[in-house]
Amino acid sequence: MTNMIDEIKDQIIEYLPEKVKLAKVEFEGPEIVIYTKNPEINKDHGDIIRALAKKIRKRIIIRSDKSVLSPPPETIDKVEEIVPTDADITDISFDDVTHEVIIESRKPGLVIGKYGTTSREILKQTGWTPKILRTPPINSETIQRIRLSLKRNSKERKEFLQKLGKRIRREPMFDNDWVRLTSLGGFREVGRSCLFLQTPNSKVILDCGVNVAGIDEKTAYPFLNVPEFNLQDLDAVIITHAHLDHTGFVPYLYHYGYDGPTYCTTPTRDMMTLLQQDHLDISHREDKPLPFNIKDVKETINKTITLDYGQVTDISPDIRLTLHDAGHIVGSAMAHLNIGDGKHNFLYTGDFKNEQSRLLGTPKQHFARIESMVMESTYGGREDNTPTRNTAEKELVKAIYDTIQKGGKILIPVFAVGRAQEIMIVLEEFINRGILGKVPVYLDGMIWEATAIHTAHPEFLSNELQKQIFHAGENPFTSDVFNKVTNNEQRRKLLESNEPCVILSTSGMLTGGNSVEYFKELCEDEKNRIIFVGYQSEGSLGRRIQKGFDEVPLEKDGVTQLFHINLEVTTIDGFSGHSDRKQLMEYVRKLSPKPDKILVCHGDAYKALDLASSIYRTYKIETKTPLNLETTRLQ
Repeated sequence: MTNMIDEIKDQIIEYLPEKVKLAKVEFEGPEIVIYTKNPEINKDHGDIIRALAKKIRKRIIIRSDKSVLSPPPETIDKVEEIVPTDADITDISFDDVTHEVIIESRKPGLVIGKYGTTSREILKQTGWTPKILRTPPINSETIQRIRLSLKRNSKERKEFLQKLGKRIRREPMFDNDWVRLTSLGGFREVGRSCLFLQTPNSKVILDCGVNVAGIDEKTAYPFLNVPEFNLQDLDAVIITHAHLDHTGFVPYLYHYGYDGPTYCTTPTRDMMTLLQQDHLDISHREDKPLPFNIKDVKETINKTITLDYGQVTDISPDIRLTLHDAGHIVGSAMAHLNIGDGKHNFLYTGDFKNEQSRLLGTPKQHFARIESMVMESTYGGREDNTPTRNTAEKELVKAIYDTIQKGGKILIPVFAVGRAQEIMIVLEEFINRGILGKVPVYLDGMIWEATAIHTAHPEFLSNELQKQIFHAGENPFTSDVFNKVTNNEQRRKLLESNEPCVILSTSGMLTGGNSVEYFKELCEDEKNRIIFVGYQSEGSLGRRIQKGFDEVPLEKDGVTQLFHINLEVTTIDGFSGHSDRKQLMEYVRKLSPKPDKILVCHGDAYKALDLASSIYRTYKIETKTPLNLETTRLQ
């Protein structure tokens, strides 16, 4: 281990010219941090640093030695002098551990400057490395808490990263002549996604979720009790996106001793924090305790390393990770693993949408190499051909319009992340165009907070939506069409009102949350309507209503009562963040290069089997649909 680190240091010292006054070189997680006494090197000789990074194939960060840092008051004055006032800086603070000046701005692009010129000028004149953060157009308590936690725990985080840096760069003990994948959850089912990938030198978890509709521990949580799985041996956790069926069990790992990193995009970190905290809150309210607590959620935050799309990162001695856009929800990613310096390339799609939407872009289809792949099959059955997004929007607007004309209320149970924002964009447009009139739209549950996180990361949204968010007055999420519901008094008033309205509320499958409470009040009036726009898991209340149940037992005021379902039930496909059968097959058709082997996961058993057999018949690619607890040799 020491030899490899010393070797990298020697390469850096040998490559850098004498004019770079090198103070020290440190390893922080996957990054190499070079401390220098002349910080202008990054401005005047950035090409040297880029060439060095390319030569040693590592990510490099330049920071100033403490001796050349300007005092904070002088630095604040310099920042305000250098940065245009149009940047609208909202806060400037300092991290004495990383020697960063943290600049929060409503227009961070102006703080960065063209080709990074402004931020480099700040570094040159003050010594402090600018860390530039966006001030969300909608205030987000989650983002505030995350940023505060990272700032408060900066010293501990640096120590963690330094320890991780040594672990990543340890000498491989064995030849990379095999790769194995064990399915710990989410195979031939939807929920509790968890993949365990092993090489001779590394052990990695990809996703670690819960099945929110599970009836007990055996059906709700991944199978982490397999004999080959040991938390202390785990090198990394990789999270593809924030939904609980992919992230809900990550805090459990930290609760029971995992001390390593979790890799994901920044929006995924923010969203999974929000969803994990809400999951804990609901479990406490319903007296269904989870096997971890809020401290473990905070530990997850402090041990998470965020990556941008396309950023290649070492995560172990023999694995490099690259995340690519998956088009499922904000920040969702496909995980590409380069194993053994190119001996084997593995792609895990996570959940993905092979279609342009109003909210997001499309998934990556072209890679340098892929030998094996795991892909989802949520809508992989031959009957799962959903309408186009345009058709779905028209169906939604017509259903809402018809109910408004009858004087009814419309309940749309939504997932706070993704579906809610898609529906919001559609409603905002059709209401402002006068097609739906001035019908009020109420947002309940986590939707407002999740929307705030979307606005904090517009670079992860579609190009059209980015333009709207960047231009004041055009941001659809801040439209006065939407009304935020925060307490029971507001809920009571909107339910007692005779005024037609649209209610977007979590949870999306009616497994808990305020959507269930709204349903109880609305379900027996035939003027009202419930519209499902997302997947309803088997066993959930949403699935039972979809199937046409006439009545359901639910608890009210501490007593179980029978509720008759008289309201109109509508399911509108086309808004899902998952690819349908045609889109899944089309993705494999366009995928380049084609993998030698495809494993199918994240779908009801018959859908996974049907998709796998169709891929094999059509493209002659070896396919498998493993059961949970099966191990497959990939290489």
